[in-house]
Amino acid sequence: MMKGSRDLKFLLKNMEPIHVIGEYVFTTISRETLEKLVTPPLLIYREDEAITVIIEKTVAEIHKLDFESVWGLISLSIHSDLAAVGFLAAVTNALAEAGISTNVVSAFYHDHLFVPIERVSDAISLLRQLSKSTAG
Repeated sequence: MMKGSRDLKFLLKNMEPIHVIGEYVFTTISRETLEKLVTPPLLIYREDEAITVIIEKTVAEIHKLDFESVWGLISLSIHSDLAAVGFLAAVTNALAEAGISTNVVSAFYHDHLFVPIERVSDAISLLRQLSKSTAG
């Protein structure tokens, strides 16, 4: 198994944001509903209060699940080490300065950013600019 990078400059320079096509929502569901979903969730997280899932908007609509907003997904294609320091802080700070809300999911190989669907293009442009400015 390859180890991810911890080098902040390398990560920022090589992050290559990729828009994953689709519309996603965050919602809470019961265990019974989770078992009946027509498509498995991208993420399942069990909190004390409820089971939170990230699912495609169409799946939420099919199951008549409540959600507050619709999100686009941007995956950072660089393999970052889970212990990398400052990478997501730099990314989310840059997005925050542009007024772009971000919900982050870190998986083993990559970090994934959920941003408001209408701001996906802005976020990708900003991340590419951040990457280019780090290269120099």
